[in-house]
Amino acid sequence: MPANHHGSLVILGDRGVLITGDPGSGKTRLALGLLTHAAAVGRFARLVSDDQVFLKAANGRLIGEAPSGIEGLAEARGFGPAAIPYERRAVVDLLVRLVPTEVAPRFREDETVNLEGVELPCLRLAERDTESALFAVAAWLAFPPFEGAS
Repeated sequence: MPANHHGSLVILGDRGVLITGDPGSGKTRLALGLLTHAAAVGRFARLVSDDQVFLKAANGRLIGEAPSGIEGLAEARGFGPAAIPYERRAVVDLLVRLVPTEVAPRFREDETVNLEGVELPCLRLAERDTESALFAVAAWLAFPPFEGAS
């Protein structure tokens, strides 16, 4: 039985990135920014789920899936849920945890987190700082302008 988690999941290139954090921390804004950036640099980019994600472990990998009521929707603040291209599910390769600025490290720490019994690399990034978080994830993925940097 999948567990429901508060977060947004996107596919960027061939990687699944799960974004978690407190309400109002910028999860959707970062997800949409990452989708826009990936598409702008010619990489595959799709939303899997915004706000809620069903997670389950399968063969040592973590699989995320959108609940049926919110498939293909992302919240556009000031507008509401809006249709967006999506994929039904994805393997999660990276956890991005949006945290208060005062506890976010300045540089990447080689941190891992166990989620549903699966160990994942984790980036703790400052909440509500979409631009900095976007570039940190791009660097982790070796997306432009950071190709070959990881």
